[in-house]
Amino acid sequence: MAVNVNETETKYDAPAGAGLPRLDDLPRVASTSGPDEELLEAEYYDTDDLRLIRAGITLRRRRGGDDAGWHLKLPLGAATRREIQVPLGRGGRRVPGELAELIRVYTRGEPLRPVARITTHRQRMTLLGQTGESLAEVAEDDVSAQTLGGTTAVSSWHEVEVELTGGGRKLLVAADELLRRSGLRPAGRSAKLERALGGELPERAHPAPLTSSSSAGQVVLAYLWTQAERLKSLDPMVRRDEPDAVHQMRVATRRLRSTLRSFGHIIRRDGTQRLAAELKWLGAVLGEARDSEVLAGHLQAALGETPAELVIGPVQARVQGHFASVRADARVALLGALDSRRYFSLLDELDKLMTQPPLAPQAAMPAADVLPAEARRPYRQLRRRMRRARHASPGQPTDRALHEARKAAKRARYASEAMAPAIGKKASRFAKQMKQVQSVLGDLQDTVIARQVERELGITAHLGGENAFSYGLLYGHDTCDGERLRAQAWRTWDRASRPRYRNWMH
Repeated sequence: MAVNVNETETKYDAPAGAGLPRLDDLPRVASTSGPDEELLEAEYYDTDDLRLIRAGITLRRRRGGDDAGWHLKLPLGAATRREIQVPLGRGGRRVPGELAELIRVYTRGEPLRPVARITTHRQRMTLLGQTGESLAEVAEDDVSAQTLGGTTAVSSWHEVEVELTGGGRKLLVAADELLRRSGLRPAGRSAKLERALGGELPERAHPAPLTSSSSAGQVVLAYLWTQAERLKSLDPMVRRDEPDAVHQMRVATRRLRSTLRSFGHIIRRDGTQRLAAELKWLGAVLGEARDSEVLAGHLQAALGETPAELVIGPVQARVQGHFASVRADARVALLGALDSRRYFSLLDELDKLMTQPPLAPQAAMPAADVLPAEARRPYRQLRRRMRRARHASPGQPTDRALHEARKAAKRARYASEAMAPAIGKKASRFAKQMKQVQSVLGDLQDTVIARQVERELGITAHLGGENAFSYGLLYGHDTCDGERLRAQAWRTWDRASRPRYRNWMH
């Protein structure tokens, strides 16, 4: 059984034999315990081309200490990593299948092998609160490392780690200030493996901030890179069925596809057509899983707000049974897609896009001269679709027209978000208005789909000899909500389409 914890820590370089300052004056710290001595021996695993550590991921098999076992660490940002622990078991040095599955988005069939052996002599001190609770652990580590493979390099160093165990960020900040005053400096590498590998890893690039004079290609590629990394980082969370992970991965997929469509004058569309089609496929698979989540939550919330005397018959059980089956089927299909050669080929194409982008001539021009016009195109499409919806017949024709308008609003939003780092507040304000339009139209679409499901459930209940009254009640509520959201959509659009929000698109 895997254990899942979030690890928030900071790491410092320290001269060998350097002592620690007094730590019991830090916020909320009443006393300290220790130091306790530990000997930790770990083998780190990666592919031959070090794909995991390049993505900020470490996989190790560790002996010693109170958490011996396999440890997979996934970055979450802001000095925090998700650590998934599996007992050593009887598999020897073979990577446990449940951990190997979580990093397939990076390995894509490449074998994992030991790349370094690291021994740590640790002295660990625990910072305690008023009632003896653990707030943080401070470890002084003497580290010896040996790389494994065609060539071997040996290194050693001394470092200090501060890891939160119950305290908050204020404690981490205060400890950072104290340790810096004592002569320690933040470590250049956050993982021991990075330091052990040394020259085998390239220096991390720190791109210059984007400005209006940055090239249009730089701006668009930076956004694509962010979304591609986001998609890959969410893959393990989707596999673990973590809350909202499917939704977030679907959003990253949609942003990638929308950006390729919107900026065809920057990144040649003829060079990304296949990738865009594959992103559409992935988005659809994620959509099946996500839509079932949304609809199940929508109906459960509606039933929770319905007086008990108006819920007649086994309504809760029928709703739960319906969506349990739908969600199970969608989950099987999603996991099958994530393990498919097709998905890995998509990821390969994304990686190639980042390194060999098919740039058009306009990509070399300043962002301020080129990109605003790229946002104007999806906005004009949205305006046409909203106009079409105003003149559509009431009922389904209007709902279908507004659903198409929602897609255009999303595309306009993503285009302006992509260029906002270079164009500035005007693009950000426009993106915010497009998000509001997209949100209200999305809520409206939820009521449209919910009514279809409620009708189907009502018919099935009636044919099964049950009272279908409650399903009709839910249908009526969603009909009323739809009317309210439709009116709200027009008000939101009237505000979002004001000239002051779009004058920057020349």
